[in-house]
Amino acid sequence: MGELRKALQQAAEDRPVDGVPSFRVSGDRSAQEAQPDSDPVSSFEGEVTDRERGLGPDHPDTLASRNNLGGALQQAGHPDRAMALFQQNLAVSERVLGPDHPAALTAYNNLAGAYEASGDPARAIPLYEYALAGRERVLGRDHLLTLRCRDNLAQAHEQTGNPARAIPLHEQTLTDRQRALGPDHPDTLLSHGNLAHAHHQAGNREQSVALLVRTLADSELHLGPDHPATRHVRELLTHVQSG
Repeated sequence: MGELRKALQQAAEDRPVDGVPSFRVSGDRSAQEAQPDSDPVSSFEGEVTDRERGLGPDHPDTLASRNNLGGALQQAGHPDRAMALFQQNLAVSERVLGPDHPAALTAYNNLAGAYEASGDPARAIPLYEYALAGRERVLGRDHLLTLRCRDNLAQAHEQTGNPARAIPLHEQTLTDRQRALGPDHPDTLLSHGNLAHAHHQAGNREQSVALLVRTLADSELHLGPDHPATRHVRELLTHVQSG
């Protein structure tokens, strides 16, 4: 399922929504990319140093750079270092910008992601819940970041062995994405796959197969039969049908 999510996230990145940035790192941890052919950690470390020196440690641009560094560290397999940066960013964002500022809500989401990546999804859940409630209130239920945050919360519930809590969250996200993004957007296809996976975890084989059949047909139609995401859906469907 992880490879399917990566492939669909890449496809979604290729089709950004007007006015909303797209993010490679699950859960919107990185707001921009390092220069091609460079080490992202080193690039962002240099950027953080420059901005702390030139703008100060509490400037919003410094917070954004520190957020990017945390995302790069997490992708590079250093969750503890990423967690420390996200904790620092959360404390500064709340103090400087206020707890309801979008940057502070992102800090909550990203710290939750760091806990999840370190193997502690139960600790991530209340942070995702806070970030989701704030984003629904501040950004709106259909904002791309709100939808991604609900996705993150649902997946954390799955990781704690509670797919019954994840299923209604995935259902809501699917409904909202169909309305806000359209049925052919990769994020909508991802929601179909996420819901199918949660049903599979819950032992609801028939629902899981039906959702994956629909996801495969939509993926073949809108992404193409040879797209990496389509191949992963096909493999997941075969696995569920054989199970």
